[in-house]
Amino acid sequence: MSAADALAVRRPRMVSSRFLRSELRLIFRRRRNLAGLLVLAGVPVLISVSVKLSGGSGGGPDFFSSITDNGLFVALASLTLELGLFLPLAVAVISGDSVAGEANIGTLRYLLTVPVQRSRMLAVKYAAIVIFSLVATFTVTGTGLVMGLALFGGGPMTLLSGTQTSFADGLLRVVAASIYLGLCIASLGAVGLFVSTLTEQPVAAMIAVVIFSTASFILDTIPQVAWLHPFLITHNWFTFGDLFRDPVAWHGVVHGTYVAAAYALVFWLAGWARLMAKDITS
Repeated sequence: MSAADALAVRRPRMVSSRFLRSELRLIFRRRRNLAGLLVLAGVPVLISVSVKLSGGSGGGPDFFSSITDNGLFVALASLTLELGLFLPLAVAVISGDSVAGEANIGTLRYLLTVPVQRSRMLAVKYAAIVIFSLVATFTVTGTGLVMGLALFGGGPMTLLSGTQTSFADGLLRVVAASIYLGLCIASLGAVGLFVSTLTEQPVAAMIAVVIFSTASFILDTIPQVAWLHPFLITHNWFTFGDLFRDPVAWHGVVHGTYVAAAYALVFWLAGWARLMAKDITS
């Protein structure tokens, strides 16, 4: 074995697959997290059953008014409804507990035995948050698709621009929108990860993340601070609807991806800086 190979063997990977699997088992085995996913799945069930029993959508926002025409819109209507509170809350619970939860129960100092472990732990924690964000988003999407197609059927999809596309293309757009929203929600998870390094109380970190996302939504509705809107974390969340136009209006989605990446990078680095300088006592 060469010196370079020996060095590669000794150097720990930034994201350990074993550590990540352990973190994911911890997240998905907790009853409160499973209950949260169940609540997320309950919204599309409620929407689809309500529309079916009412005998029609009865107007409303674009996605809601199209539910009876194509079951794919149940997933989109559910995502629109849950973006305001339920999805941010689900990610706030996971990210707020990521580091503060370890400190609260006294296991953090055992994880951080040497300084390099702090970077690896933070990378694994955020990787788990990203995975959970995607799982949470696809929980809404998957339940919406199953309920929508079962109650209203599929077929060609009428886009927001008025043109029709095939069922397969419509389904592909729904999946693309879900991935986009999952990554946007994951950027909020980076904020939660940073806040979690500031406290040993997971509940306080969760509340702070929810307040942060709510404040962003509120600021986005105030015209007097329009200059700030493009930089708000939630500003481009609802632009996923642009994926359902012909042609696709990519500007909002691309800008939203850049903003999400910027928030994820800045707040992960802030969490890293905080954790590297932190005196771990619990």
